[in-house]
Amino acid sequence: MRGSERLRAAFSEERVALIPYLTAGYPTLDGAREVGEAYVAAGADVVEIGVPFSDPLADGPTIQDTTTRALQNGADLDYCLELASAFSNRVPVVFLVYYNVVFARGVEEFLDEAEEVSGVVIPDLPVDEAERFAELSTKHGVAFCPLAAPTSTDERLARVGELASGFVYCVSVAGVTGAREVLPPGAVDLLRRARREVEAPVVLGFGIGSVEAATQAARESDGIIIGSKLMQLVGEGGPERAEGWLREVREALSDAARVGG
Repeated sequence: MRGSERLRAAFSEERVALIPYLTAGYPTLDGAREVGEAYVAAGADVVEIGVPFSDPLADGPTIQDTTTRALQNGADLDYCLELASAFSNRVPVVFLVYYNVVFARGVEEFLDEAEEVSGVVIPDLPVDEAERFAELSTKHGVAFCPLAAPTSTDERLARVGELASGFVYCVSVAGVTGAREVLPPGAVDLLRRARREVEAPVVLGFGIGSVEAATQAARESDGIIIGSKLMQLVGEGGPERAEGWLREVREALSDAARVGG
């Protein structure tokens, strides 16, 4: 099964996909693998790996700090590809990678090497300029997962949906990442509009920082991405702390799914 097919298979009507994020190389090169193992043990359906980059413009202070540490630890693209292979035989792996990293390696070479990666999110590749990359990624069996923001028009959401071979990544705010206890007001509206305009699974990220926010997002989406909160927990108490909290989220999502029928 191609990586893109594995990613789409992670979504179902019976279960909201849980997609935890880790920064490759944080807190250490070996420690990032321990974090990923904790996520898999906690019931992750997909693992999102952030490829460290020197100018992570979409990320807030928490992720930026982990990225700085990861770069100091020596986390490069080759390491990230190796890290993906540690989990890809159990769950689909998605890269969050900035386009400069892809461009520096060469798009086709990057996609050739990303055989253990099921999908890619590229926050600094606008949908207006993404058609060629989307075509190439589909050719290589790597799903393209474009972003949509609360400011996206319905017309733009439809275009995002046309290019999405994986999922549509809805960002909860027109800003940067960061853990928040409650969903921003525009998040639910964005999810509802996206579900009307696109056929691909719709997931929400950027700011899910509590079990309550996770369950609220799950009522309207096919999956949720949690990053800053988990990286914060890893910094405070290691992979075990993140795993414990993520298990709470997984249980809450399962309960919500049963209630919702």
